[in-house]
Amino acid sequence: MLDKTLVHDVLEAALSTGGDFAELFVEENAKNSINMVNGVVEKAQAGIDYGAGIRIFNGFNAIYTYTNDTSREHLIKTAKIAAGAIDKQGRVVARPLLEAAAIEGIHVCKIPPGMVRKSQIVAMLREAHKGASGLSPLITQTAMIYMDSTQNVLIANSDGLWAEDKRIRTEAGIVVVASNESEKQEAFFHPGRLCGFEFYDRINFAELGKNTANIALTMLSAGLCPGGKMPVVIDNGFGGVILHEACVHGLEATSVAKKASVFADKLGQKIASDIVTAIDDGTMPNEWGSLTIDDEGTKTQRNVLIENGVLKTFLIDRLNGLKMGMSSTGSARRESYRFAPTSRMTNTFFVNGNDKQEDIIADTEYGLYAKKMGGGSVMPGTGEFNFAVTEAYLIRDGKIAEPVRGATLIGKGNEVLMNIDRISNNFAMEQGFCGSESGSVPTNVGQPMIRVKELIVGGEADV
Repeated sequence: MLDKTLVHDVLEAALSTGGDFAELFVEENAKNSINMVNGVVEKAQAGIDYGAGIRIFNGFNAIYTYTNDTSREHLIKTAKIAAGAIDKQGRVVARPLLEAAAIEGIHVCKIPPGMVRKSQIVAMLREAHKGASGLSPLITQTAMIYMDSTQNVLIANSDGLWAEDKRIRTEAGIVVVASNESEKQEAFFHPGRLCGFEFYDRINFAELGKNTANIALTMLSAGLCPGGKMPVVIDNGFGGVILHEACVHGLEATSVAKKASVFADKLGQKIASDIVTAIDDGTMPNEWGSLTIDDEGTKTQRNVLIENGVLKTFLIDRLNGLKMGMSSTGSARRESYRFAPTSRMTNTFFVNGNDKQEDIIADTEYGLYAKKMGGGSVMPGTGEFNFAVTEAYLIRDGKIAEPVRGATLIGKGNEVLMNIDRISNNFAMEQGFCGSESGSVPTNVGQPMIRVKELIVGGEADV
């Protein structure tokens, strides 16, 4: 993307006022998208995002700047302007850039998205629309989206690192709205992978449309959820968002290094039930949140965050690692060259337990069954969270009973972890995006079915 002489000169310019460390991130990202509403294509876009970001460390602080002009003159000028923010005596010399290490190709792409006709993609989305809209006249809107991206990155730094990577991602999204005279209910599904168009060979889009529409219809006819403290059974797949939001945001060095996390001083201590093991693994082949190298050029790895209830590690990027006196865990991520990287999740999940899901339900006399989770938010400093449940049912006498709508889950991450008393063996993952100070990045969440023995359920009335 850029030649080594230029890259080395840019790093030298960045260190010209005495900075401790300099890094150059160059990105070329080709993107395609098709949006369909009610079976009609409303928008199709294609474009290339290209640019470079320069970061300089000064002690525990950093200066970051970016540009989409990568000519020699402009890049060196940009580096010198950034360096001007550091007022030190002397000049630091960048080490010679090393040859890029060979990268093992575990994220195989068999059908590059550019080889696929747009008409084939439109037909695929239309199958989902037909499957959803044909289920009931109460289905009043469908929205489908297809997106793919081919991102090439170059990462070089003053320690001599030279790393390159190619990341091909493809994703589809479906949203279905069911309406009657007084209510609207929405359901969604968002499959995606770090691979090519071959991913869609495993998806029946007509069934996907039907299944998503069925959730919206079920919730449309559901009664209001009662509120109060009760056992909550959270199903597999996207149920893992509770781990993502309520716990692991508090394990990112972005929060931990500032002592702005409830888990900041808990390393080596028991923070969860004995049956809980949680992992963030960026090495999983072709998974949505995976990377070969992170956005600082460090190889991703399998990070065991919690093992049998004990906190084992944090998710750490280079800068926050310096503040904490700890090494990077391959967890630095950014949305694009416009953002400086920081510690972020990849594929984050609870591992399988020994229970069967039917036994967990049968062992619950009364409670809430959260079959499909929605979005949520958390305050890492306190661990307080709030989640929407998009598909929920009451459990009565050990059986799944009537559907309920409007359920929310409210609590603290550290308390939830300690209150998990059952974990099944039906592990699954689902895809989403996570927003933080380094932008929005693709992440997987996952888990088997779990039971939290007591959790506040926000609803219509106390029970």
